[in-house]
Amino acid sequence: MEPRMSKKEEKSLYILGWMLLGAAAVLAGVTKGFPMQKKIFSLPCIFWELTGYYCPGCGGTRACAALFRGEIVRSFLCHPVVVYTAVVFAWYMISHTIEYLTRGRLAVGMRYRDLYLYLAAAIILIQWVVRNLLKLVWGIDIL
Repeated sequence: MEPRMSKKEEKSLYILGWMLLGAAAVLAGVTKGFPMQKKIFSLPCIFWELTGYYCPGCGGTRACAALFRGEIVRSFLCHPVVVYTAVVFAWYMISHTIEYLTRGRLAVGMRYRDLYLYLAAAIILIQWVVRNLLKLVWGIDIL
């Protein structure tokens, strides 16, 4: 499967990655000074309210919060696509940084491929089906 981005688009994506990392660092720094209450930043899930079952995104906010606290296993259990995304992001950023620092002598930069998005979609679908089956069949409430 061939990459679908030009070198210029890859560079733009890399710069965007640094901007997102900077925004996350600022957000983490700002929220450290303020005690966070659980319900301030989360809205009720309409799908959950209407059906009593999980939506495909249920647990995503909790997974991000757990990942920021360094609780990788808890983050994975809340929503596995968050850990997958963090790993792919880190791999992309580190490999491109190495490539740019060596001025292309080490061409190790991870290239964008649609496959990464398809894998994320599959993870979301599988966790959604498994969680709701556990709830429906055995009454196990994961979140």
